[in-house]
Amino acid sequence: MKKVRSERTSAIAVGALYVAATVAAVLAMAVQAPGGLAGMASHPAEVFAAAFFELVMAVTVAGVAFMLYPVLKQDTDTPAKQGLALWYVGTRITEGTVFLVGMLGLLSMFALSQAIAGAGAVDVAQLRAVGGVLKTVTDYSWVLGQTVFCVGAAMLYYLLFVSRRVPRWLAVWGLIAVPMMLVAGFLLPLTGDPNSTISTILYAPMGLQEMVLAVWLIVRGFNPSMERKGKHYVR
Repeated sequence: MKKVRSERTSAIAVGALYVAATVAAVLAMAVQAPGGLAGMASHPAEVFAAAFFELVMAVTVAGVAFMLYPVLKQDTDTPAKQGLALWYVGTRITEGTVFLVGMLGLLSMFALSQAIAGAGAVDVAQLRAVGGVLKTVTDYSWVLGQTVFCVGAAMLYYLLFVSRRVPRWLAVWGLIAVPMMLVAGFLLPLTGDPNSTISTILYAPMGLQEMVLAVWLIVRGFNPSMERKGKHYVR
């Protein structure tokens, strides 16, 4: 029973972290300062709010992996599954690190925008060139973070599918949404906008799936492990 209570606590924590990460991502995009680099200097509140939400997102995505790993580990009955479970944790840590790089890029752009506000005409051209590089780094950090996320998500939903710790339709939904989100990230070189309409449409299935998964874990928790099912365990 102690193990059951521990898994129930983990399920609630994972669900809450999923919600927090998604809300933070949405808010980070929503509060970006208008006017691009030129408008940042006059909108410090929006910039720092966006940076804060990106920090929250970086921490929570790593937290999801750490809270999930003990549950995944119980069902890793082969070396391959054990490797996938560990690799999944690694992808979420990498994803969080990449988002931190994006946050630092955003803060660097803000500092640059303040410098532009007090610079001469010649210096402005040079500073804008640097700003363009920082903007590219920031945009592609999101894409790289999403790409790493997709790799980890494919591992996670495969492990959840074979272990049946969540309903299989929920795991299959995640596996279908992964390639759609992966394509959305690679559209940036074509659209020049990480939040273009087509990208948003492709992101939507994964975003919705994660919220359904989060609610499921908070309300229902993980299904019993195959070992407990074999012992005719009843919740």
